[in-house]
Amino acid sequence: MRNLLGFLLAIGLVAFLFIYLEQNHFRIAGLNALDTSSLNVKLVIIAALAVVVLGLFRGRFSQAIKAILIWVAIVLALAVGYTYRFELRDVADRVVAEFLPGHAATRGRIVEVARGRTGNFVVVTQVNGAPMPMILDTGASSVVLTNEAAKAAGLPLEVLSYTVAVDTANGRARAASVTLQSIGVGGIVERDVSALIAQPGQLRQSLLGMSFLNRLEGWEVRGDRLVLRAYP
Repeated sequence: MRNLLGFLLAIGLVAFLFIYLEQNHFRIAGLNALDTSSLNVKLVIIAALAVVVLGLFRGRFSQAIKAILIWVAIVLALAVGYTYRFELRDVADRVVAEFLPGHAATRGRIVEVARGRTGNFVVVTQVNGAPMPMILDTGASSVVLTNEAAKAAGLPLEVLSYTVAVDTANGRARAASVTLQSIGVGGIVERDVSALIAQPGQLRQSLLGMSFLNRLEGWEVRGDRLVLRAYP
């Protein structure tokens, strides 16, 4: 109890000294008036908290000290987390991408996607703002959407003209040429991307082809990861 009272008295004396020197235009360790005023406020807050702890843990000084240390640790952890929030977000993004193939982990202008269990890269994209999985197909000269995917992206299917001949796994087919407002993969977003819409029943899954990949500064496959790099 005496130790805590002595601690409070010391804080009060230090605060009083700072106020006195500030009013007499002294500079303390290079601090200006604004700095010392802020320090005074912090000292008063510390003293007030100590009084509260004293009231809550009257006669239990050791428990009061433990409570103070716990709260200090919590505040420090929150401060560190806030300071490194962007780095922690990148780490969390990479962890999610590792356990959820297709999820795009973004680091600046670089996006990485893990290979799926089937051996293909199933990339979760945003087409005109609508979430849409696509299979990476470097043999496809264009992005190709299924009829269902085109509908989800808000494209006017009723006015499409299927005049473009394409080769699919099921043989020769026809598709409609369109321009997509945007395709996003993670933090990479490309606008006005040419694409094809397959006729109903002609394509099982949408393809992420070269009309998107050619917009990038570069892309490559590193082991089980697809790495996309956007222009600065």
